[in-house]
Amino acid sequence: MATNNNNSGSNRIVVPEARQALNSMKMEIANELGLTNYDNTDKGNLTSRQNGYVGGYMTKKLVETAQRQMSGK
Repeated sequence: MATNNNNSGSNRIVVPEARQALNSMKMEIANELGLTNYDNTDKGNLTSRQNGYVGGYMTKKLVETAQRQMSGK
């Protein structure tokens, strides 16, 4: 897999067309975790655990989706 050294360590979106779907997923997961109005919340006022849960659950769901697609299910 090729990497872009100019953006190493950044959270850039590789497929820009997926931006809206990822933002929707983020809001859905935040709501499921009880973080209401997450889009307008100052993330600096949340604990690192709260912020980490959102990203962690997003990653988990994205990996599950990829695995299903790869297995043909």
